[in-house]
Amino acid sequence: MSAAAAPSLAPSGLDAEPPHWAFGEDISVLPRIFDPGITLAVMTRRLDAALIASIDAQLTGTRPLSWHWRGGVDQRLGDDLLCHLPAPDEGAALVEDIRTIAEAMAYLFDTETVGVRLRTLEGAMCPRFHVDNLGVRLVTTYAGPASEWLPESAVERAGLGAPHPDKPEPLRDPAAIQQLSVGDLALLKGGGWIGNEGRGLVHRSPQPSPGERRLLLALDPG
Repeated sequence: MSAAAAPSLAPSGLDAEPPHWAFGEDISVLPRIFDPGITLAVMTRRLDAALIASIDAQLTGTRPLSWHWRGGVDQRLGDDLLCHLPAPDEGAALVEDIRTIAEAMAYLFDTETVGVRLRTLEGAMCPRFHVDNLGVRLVTTYAGPASEWLPESAVERAGLGAPHPDKPEPLRDPAAIQQLSVGDLALLKGGGWIGNEGRGLVHRSPQPSPGERRLLLALDPG
């Protein structure tokens, strides 16, 4: 990975419930997502200077970035991404990092293809707490505020889904909201994971500050 290890940033103040999350400084934490009780596995990391400079170069102008890929994780992925970057001359470090993550995703889930999305966001893409109706997704935020998630004790699952006057709020305790950090590689187990129905990780996109942009990467196996 194009990053130096960062201290573990596991959630604090949540000792009242059995953890359904796993945080670690090494990539070996990511296979914990296969544990039946784990719905969030996070490799904490600090982005190195070359990668930060490559990211900043893509955000310098006003041109939005919205790149999608579904296919193998070979050189074609990197070549296609480089063609779509706003600042391709300074994109090498970012492309290398995304290719490495895609290769790790393909290896972990024993698949030859991945779906990849890289996009800039000026607003909250999914501002309401929700569960993804898929098996698993990897997300990492390269710039801007990172994704927020809830421990199970703070969730009212009857309130999830489209808002309705008869529904309760999905958030029981605003003080319990947790947030990932920039650079973290987070595997989120969804409601489509066999055996995890009704237990998908509840999360949402944060609202950037005025004038701030997020750069978000999301990967799906297969």
